[in-house]
Amino acid sequence: MSITIAGKTFNSRLMVGTGKFKDYETMQQAHIASGADIVTVAIRRVDTNAPGHVGLMDYIDTDRFWILPNTAGCQTVEEALRVARLAKAMGINNWVKLEVIPDPKYLLPDPVATLEAARRLIEEDFVVLPYINADPLLAKSLEEAGCATVMPLASPIGSGKGIQNRDNIKIIIEQANVPVVVDAGLGVPSEASDAMEIGADCVLVNTAIACAENPVQMAEAFNLGVEAGRKAFEAGRIPMKAYASASSPLTGIVGK
Repeated sequence: MSITIAGKTFNSRLMVGTGKFKDYETMQQAHIASGADIVTVAIRRVDTNAPGHVGLMDYIDTDRFWILPNTAGCQTVEEALRVARLAKAMGINNWVKLEVIPDPKYLLPDPVATLEAARRLIEEDFVVLPYINADPLLAKSLEEAGCATVMPLASPIGSGKGIQNRDNIKIIIEQANVPVVVDAGLGVPSEASDAMEIGADCVLVNTAIACAENPVQMAEAFNLGVEAGRKAFEAGRIPMKAYASASSPLTGIVGK
């Protein structure tokens, strides 16, 4: 189940987020239950003010989890660059989940701005994991620019609609020479399993866990779904057939 991204190996293929949880304690328990190694954090939510202040980062075990800073809330290239640089200046690391989203209604990433921001961040030695529409041409351009992964959305972020871009995601997976992380729109573990079964390397889940009736149990369920999907992919599914095929062999049957 291990995966290597930008030379760093992780034991889990599930990445989790930190937004929308009812409280930090629930978030913390869900992270542990998920079995994830990577936790993504919106830098704009990290409060570094006032001694004694208890905030988001106080509930994340940075010895256990690798922090993936993200540029959530950034609408332009310059905003994304500024937030990424802030994360590095804070001493988190030089990784960034790049999000450039000017559209407040559908929250779809800007492909042109994402590619420009990715190129500039890579020039500054960032490890860039870009969040994109399921666009095979854009995914290839980002890979060629030097991105460590590509992260196509399954469906609009927070929608819980599951994989609505299946064919395009399969093309991205087929063409990619970097890990493909299906990000956004997954609602239940079976959808995460489906993404893994078609060959995705990882999935990133936030809303489906954080907004579940029991986030901790849902986090555990996603862990199992990802593991099952990956094992199924590695095992190799049987080919689909137009007609039925008997499970029992017809040779050697004793006649009536």
